[in-house]
Amino acid sequence: MTTVVESSQFARELRRWRGLRHWSQLDLAIATDTTQRYLSFLEQGRSRPGREMVVRLAESLGLTLRERNALLLSAGYAPAFDESGLDAPRLEPVRTALRSVLDGHQPYPAVIVSRHGIMIDANAAFGLFSEDCAPELLRPPVNVRRLALHPEGLAKRVLNLPEWGRHVTEAMRERLRISPDPEQEKLLAELESYLPAAKLGPGYLGFAVPLRLRSEAGELRLITTLTSFATATDISLAELHLEAFLPADEVTAGYLRDRR
Repeated sequence: MTTVVESSQFARELRRWRGLRHWSQLDLAIATDTTQRYLSFLEQGRSRPGREMVVRLAESLGLTLRERNALLLSAGYAPAFDESGLDAPRLEPVRTALRSVLDGHQPYPAVIVSRHGIMIDANAAFGLFSEDCAPELLRPPVNVRRLALHPEGLAKRVLNLPEWGRHVTEAMRERLRISPDPEQEKLLAELESYLPAAKLGPGYLGFAVPLRLRSEAGELRLITTLTSFATATDISLAELHLEAFLPADEVTAGYLRDRR
C-alpha cells in the first residue's frame, strides 16, 4: 500500500511540474534520456522510479534544491540536499565571504536576500534606501520587496515608480511561474496594490531599468545586478542572492562616494 501511495503522489507531482514547464511527455523524456512510454507509466502511477531517475527528472525540470528534495520525498526517497541554516558552524566561511563581498562593494549599496525577500545582511551604503522609511518596515525581519514598494518605504522617493516597481513585480511573477509559492503569491498581490496605474510602453521591462531616486543632491540613478549561488549544494545557501546596486551616471557615483 505504501508503494501505491508514493507512486500516486509522485505521479501527481511529476505531471504538475511538467505542466508548469509547458513540456510534452516527449520533451521531458528526451531531456531525461528515457522513453515517452516509461514516462507515461510514471505519470499514471503504474511504475515506481528509481532514485537516480527522480534526480534526473528534477534536474531536467530545473527544480530548485528544495523542490528536488520534495520530489524525492514524494517518490519515497530521502532528501539529497541539506538545509543547514545560515547560522550553522559549517557555513561560517560562507558568511565571512558574503560579508567581504558586501564590504567590497562599498560605497555602493548591496544586500543579501533570502528566497522570500528577507534581508539577511547589507552593507552600510544600503542605508541610502532606508532613509525616511516607516519604522515598522525596518523591524526585523525586513522584507526588501515591501521596503522598496510600500508607500511609506522607498517608493515615496522613487521618481519612476510605475516602471521600476513593475520591473520588481514582474521579476517576482516570473520566478513564481517557474516555482509556485503561495506565500510569495500573496506578497506579490500586496506589492502590486501599491503601484500607481500607468500607461506603459512595450519597452518598460527592458534590461537594467534604472532606479531613479530623489535625494538631497537631486536625482540619483542606479541599476541592479543579481548574483545567485547556482552551484551550492546546501539549500540555505542556494536560496540566497546578492543584490548589488551600481551608479548609472557620474553624478550618482560621486554622491555615493561622498556619503562614505
